[in-house]
Amino acid sequence: MSTILKQDYRNEYHFSPKEKWMNDPNGMVFFNGEYHLFYQHHPHGTTWGPMHWGHAVSRDLISWEELPIALLPDENGTIFSGSAVVDWNNTTGFFEDEPGLVAIFTHHLEVKNQDAIQTQSLAYSKDSGRTWTKYEGNPVLKHESFVDFRDPKVFWHEQTKEWIMIIACGQTVCLYRSPNLKDWTLGSEFGAGIGSHDGVWECPDLFPLAVDGDSGQEKWVMLVSIGADPAFIEGSRTQYFTGDFDGTTFVPDEASHTVRWIDYGRDNYAGVSWSDVPEEDGRRLIIGWMSNWMYANQTPTNNYRGAMTIARELTLETRAGEVILIQRPARELEQARKPVLSLQDASIQQVSEQLNALQLVNYEIHAEWAQDQSFHFALRSGADHETVVGVDSTRSEVYVDRSRSGIGHFHELFLSRHTAELKEVNGNQRLRIFVDHSSVEVFANDGQAVITDLIYPDADCQGISVHAENTDLAFSSLHIYEISPTNAKGQL
Repeated sequence: MSTILKQDYRNEYHFSPKEKWMNDPNGMVFFNGEYHLFYQHHPHGTTWGPMHWGHAVSRDLISWEELPIALLPDENGTIFSGSAVVDWNNTTGFFEDEPGLVAIFTHHLEVKNQDAIQTQSLAYSKDSGRTWTKYEGNPVLKHESFVDFRDPKVFWHEQTKEWIMIIACGQTVCLYRSPNLKDWTLGSEFGAGIGSHDGVWECPDLFPLAVDGDSGQEKWVMLVSIGADPAFIEGSRTQYFTGDFDGTTFVPDEASHTVRWIDYGRDNYAGVSWSDVPEEDGRRLIIGWMSNWMYANQTPTNNYRGAMTIARELTLETRAGEVILIQRPARELEQARKPVLSLQDASIQQVSEQLNALQLVNYEIHAEWAQDQSFHFALRSGADHETVVGVDSTRSEVYVDRSRSGIGHFHELFLSRHTAELKEVNGNQRLRIFVDHSSVEVFANDGQAVITDLIYPDADCQGISVHAENTDLAFSSLHIYEISPTNAKGQL
């Protein structure tokens, strides 16, 4: 095991920088066989500071290679969040014979005795993201009245043959269009009187998804993250809307007038999707920052701070008569598995006996059982610590209870319990739980309900157990896999 992996709480299969601070994922784009992950990075400290764009690449969404810093602060300010695209048709004029990458990001300029100035700028790369040149005409977009004007997410809209930008504007988002990424025209503004406004709106995204896999039935999905406000115990989190988009205006559907969250834990924020995933792949892939602004600067890691969630696949599916956003772990994670335990039609007594013999840190549990059963797993357990993941059938809830999960003194609200509603399903219920050195991610009923939480147990807390009041409980199947990037080598 490398010295990096031995650092306190560094995860095995979740990306973190080798050192120093990381927050929001930025500029996710697929190009020349690589998934690019840029991220908010402070290379001189382990708390939030002057922002740069860090950079990592992967060919399988599991193993990540950290590259040199991509974008550094300049006379226009520090480098806040943004996106990246492939300019296939050289609309910018930055490229000649081959397409290249263009980053669209927020410049944040501190000004003495007045509000900071946030503007949008470009940088481009002709060598698959290894080096970047900032556009000499920066910034390309300003706004005279919005104090918060940041986090542009850009995509090509084939129907109008224009680039579209969705950008956070305080308590709304604005939609701009451009033929060349340089000249932008305001199309519309969205957000007044709809959604949660418990914090500043940040890190939006907008993309189409087929409903139930039917390409003839499509809805547009808008993601909007909201920052932490001390008045609300949830802290920072991400909501979503569904509706129609015509290249200028987003029109929400009736379901969007109810606030809907993509995750009911505390630690999935600022997630946006990858651009330019090949059409033959067809997936909408997303990754989030695994932390919360309530306590992000205080989490107890050494020499670095910040981690990403696992990559996830997004779909729109009809569940219990509603069209909802579904998250599933990216299928590539299955290539990082090593089987540890496999049981079929096993009683809780049989499962308990098998689990009591295990000591694991980085793994997945995949359980399936008949409906109307309550039970829980105790994970990363030891003499004083355990993280409880369970199902309460009387309340139709899945939950994560980290009130005894380990270190939590750094914030009064960290040691807590989080729940999500379980909707009715046809047939058995399912639970996939991803556990790592300092995190738990729960996907219930094929991604209908998701909970992501950080945990900080002692290193020797490696026990697993299962508990239920009903001793007749049986699992139709239960599988446990160790997960590590090393397991995937040579398989992808």
